[in-house]
Amino acid sequence: MPHLTIDYSSRLADVFDRAALVRELHPLVLEVTGSAGVCKTFFRPAESYVGDGGGDRRGFVHVEVGLMPGRPEALKGYLSESILAVVAKHLPAGGADGVVLSAEVRDLPGSYRLFPAGRPRAGAPVRVPCGASPRR
Repeated sequence: MPHLTIDYSSRLADVFDRAALVRELHPLVLEVTGSAGVCKTFFRPAESYVGDGGGDRRGFVHVEVGLMPGRPEALKGYLSESILAVVAKHLPAGGADGVVLSAEVRDLPGSYRLFPAGRPRAGAPVRVPCGASPRR
């Protein structure tokens, strides 16, 4: 169930081992959160700039994890810290040196839906395409 979105500096594209990261990150997220299901990860390379006076040519990696609501904040904080440690291992020889890393674990909103989610249950709400109004 967990959804992971990983934004990273496009300048890291040739040195950031994304496949190895996913192989280690997915089991970690499932174990720490107790989630049942399959992690889904979306990588997005992007131009990035770090404006802290240290030069804007540094790399940046941000990991966002979306979970069903109900986990305590302490668990989310622990998961964020664990994610940062794993990401640092999958960067080039210098590790996280010169690369800004961040992680955020958040609850998915009540409007979250997954498709395909199996057959609709009897009495389940009808899914209505955007812009359409439900028939009564």
